[in-house]
Amino acid sequence: MTEKLSLEKRFLSIEENYKEIKENIAAAAERSGRNESDIRFMAVTKTVEPIFINHALSLGIDLIGENKVQELLSKTEFLEGEAEKHIIGHLQSNKARKIINEVSMIESVDSVSLAAEISRQAVNNSKTMDILLEVNIGAEASKTGFDFSAVNESAFKIAEMKNICIRGLMAVPPICEEKAELRAYFSKMRRLFEDMKSSSPAFSQFDTLSLGMSGDYAEAIEEGSTLIRVGSALFGMRRY
Repeated sequence: MTEKLSLEKRFLSIEENYKEIKENIAAAAERSGRNESDIRFMAVTKTVEPIFINHALSLGIDLIGENKVQELLSKTEFLEGEAEKHIIGHLQSNKARKIINEVSMIESVDSVSLAAEISRQAVNNSKTMDILLEVNIGAEASKTGFDFSAVNESAFKIAEMKNICIRGLMAVPPICEEKAELRAYFSKMRRLFEDMKSSSPAFSQFDTLSLGMSGDYAEAIEEGSTLIRVGSALFGMRRY
């Protein structure tokens, strides 16, 4: 009985959190003169058990994101419904073959060499893989991603690879004490996204700017994000 009550309590928490998040998304969209429907919501499921992921999916969530390949693979058979899956964490080249048929997008492509391996695996599996290029917007040594000044040149090389479709950009800004500083990073990413999209037919498929997580998704939406990645604000604090 205690276990059942604990499950029901967490289910209710997820429902209440999702309702609040949806309200915040709508408000942020309205403040920025955008349509709520233009912003895609991703449930980040790192450390979250399938029973709670499935409850979130039952609420209408249709996109989940995982950081680690092994964790994604360990959950796949237990997930219900037809949720779209993305890899959003650092991907090692030797893991690309394991998830090439398990996800619809790899958001964290951070090098030309990784893109080349994804291309090779996509060709081998007769599919086209959608990707986002991860930009190290804060030039942080602790994070992977393309340098802001180099992403355009690298993107042209990747655009020439077989069976890859670059759909846009992704970034995680540094921790900022001031909202204005955070917004500046998001705004810089939006300008890069728009400049690249308009600069060449090679980037004509650009439609996804993945910015914003649990603590800053409202600001990200106001600055132009089209996809927000929310974990703890939906499921509660991670339980390692």
